[in-house]
Amino acid sequence: MWRGILVFILLEISAVAADAQRRQINPIPFSHEPCSVLDGRPCTPSYCSPLEPGPCVPEIDYPYGENLQLTIQSVPSDADRAKYQKPDHDLNTIGDLFAELRTCWSPPSDNARAGMQMSVRFSFNKAGGLIGPPRLTFATAGVPADTRATYLNAINSSLNACLPLKFTSGLGGALAGRPIAIRYVDNRELGR
Repeated sequence: MWRGILVFILLEISAVAADAQRRQINPIPFSHEPCSVLDGRPCTPSYCSPLEPGPCVPEIDYPYGENLQLTIQSVPSDADRAKYQKPDHDLNTIGDLFAELRTCWSPPSDNARAGMQMSVRFSFNKAGGLIGPPRLTFATAGVPADTRATYLNAINSSLNACLPLKFTSGLGGALAGRPIAIRYVDNRELGR
């Protein structure tokens, strides 16, 4: 009798282990897996059923994400110098746009503060102009109002000096109205 119970328990453990392997969520995006009509599940990026245990986690691979975010440093590191080169052609990719925005930045010379960080958010139209002025979303805590105003003026004048950006029709149509968030970091060694 004990032998029968032991065999039953071993069979049950192996069935549970096989079921756990079958239900495991693939951490690599679904795009690499071929679908087949012989699969026991639908060929969709997310599949949920009230009969299956566990959470429903869709496997979706977004190349850039929904929000366009960029960090611009006043003094780029040696590894990032190539990202701060101005493109010599019309802007066709998001990487071209980011490189152009990086080359536009000129930090303030007076009333500057080492370590100052400021973030703004704005959108472009199809023609490469701004839709309204950049909106301040973050400034380093404890900084006087006149220093914040100096940096905001430097951001506005830097952007206005580069406008209008020369988008290709494809990039202009894709970016029109989408918010872009830029974090400016003044990492210069001031006062030395």
